[in-house]
Amino acid sequence: MSERTERSEGRERMPGQSGMSERTERSEGRERMPGQSGMTTAILTDRYLLDDDLVADPYPYLAELRAVEPVHWSPVHRAWLVTGYEPALACYTEPAISADRIGPMLAQTPPDLLSPEAARAFSIMAGWMVFVDPPEHRRLRSVFRGAFGARQVRRNRPMVQEAVARLAARAGAGGEVIDLVAEFARPLPATVAAAWMGVPVEDTAMFQRLAIQVGDLALGAVQSPEENERSQQALLDLFDYLRALVRARRAAPREDLISAALASGLVGESVGEDEFVAMLTHVAFAGGETTSNLIAVGTWNLLRHPDQLALLRAEPELAPVAVEELLRFDGPSKMSIRHVRDDFELDGRRLRAGQRLYVVTAGANRDPSRFDRPDELDLRRHPNPHLGFGQGGHFCLGAPLARLVAGAALTDLLAAAPGLALATAGVRWQPSLLNRSLRALPVRL
Repeated sequence: MSERTERSEGRERMPGQSGMSERTERSEGRERMPGQSGMTTAILTDRYLLDDDLVADPYPYLAELRAVEPVHWSPVHRAWLVTGYEPALACYTEPAISADRIGPMLAQTPPDLLSPEAARAFSIMAGWMVFVDPPEHRRLRSVFRGAFGARQVRRNRPMVQEAVARLAARAGAGGEVIDLVAEFARPLPATVAAAWMGVPVEDTAMFQRLAIQVGDLALGAVQSPEENERSQQALLDLFDYLRALVRARRAAPREDLISAALASGLVGESVGEDEFVAMLTHVAFAGGETTSNLIAVGTWNLLRHPDQLALLRAEPELAPVAVEELLRFDGPSKMSIRHVRDDFELDGRRLRAGQRLYVVTAGANRDPSRFDRPDELDLRRHPNPHLGFGQGGHFCLGAPLARLVAGAALTDLLAAAPGLALATAGVRWQPSLLNRSLRALPVRL
């Protein structure tokens, strides 16, 4: 969804709200929560999470929210912000909470405002598992049972290692300044995702371009109506391409994700072909985008913590544990958006049906009630029950592959570029409610 959509979503009036003006609520300094007469016990300054300083570093503000109100009604966002670990964890299994973001948005959009292309694009996105609730979610997810499992990932390890080594060597050669996002962090997961899904080599560049544009649409990175239209068209083109690829793999299976999923026999029976293809459009960008951000932001944090960088260089076998800590400390997903389906109580707050809920994992993953020294990067941290991949039924399907690719990328890059260092004091961040994403990462090799 576009940045414009995210912004308008963040400021819309939610059902059941009293109608008190935002200015009045903020001037009081204590936000009245919908359906409650009492006020908070401490003064909070309600802020917009896409303000530049909060995009660059959201953690001090999230810590303030978490300390005062782990479940906080935000008049600015017209949503509940859940920053405490325990309430965030509860949100993943609470049946009164819905993951469907597309349905409520379409319900508020007059049909005549949607072009046929936009309507079809939203119809495809509505079929993504991330936006579907049980029992439909379980039905759709069953198609990929085993295809995303550890055994399947291990079979792809040589391909991952080859791609990592090739890009790491290229990134580590020459001693010049490069953009690590453009030269390494973005192309590596995209290359792996294309090969894993079974995209022919000659189509890889096209596939990656479409997947990136779909990611921009879904994650709110488009900046203009023209970009929005191009990204919607990219989703339609990607759907058509993958539908043809599915039919080709049905006729002639290979060793790839699509063939493995088709082998379950569920596509065409319990799950329609178009439903399957819609899910593949999500897989095409989601794993690559998440892993790309994990590699880029993880590298940035390692370079800012030389003791931890030296530790990983000295003990590359720590990579699996290090990846978990990088996911916790400053992971690629800042939050997930949910809607309240039925009234229920969370951490002493009464949430009403129709209200929006931001499960702010970036806040929950630094909750001192769950993590010792939460604001310190500790690559030896164990156990590490972070929420970087979600929990429950919506736990990230691609987590095993993301862990493999990110771990290999970091260790191979550090080995190939022993002089790796930041080339600039500051970095630019992509403004997104959902993702923690660098626009670029200039490094000196």
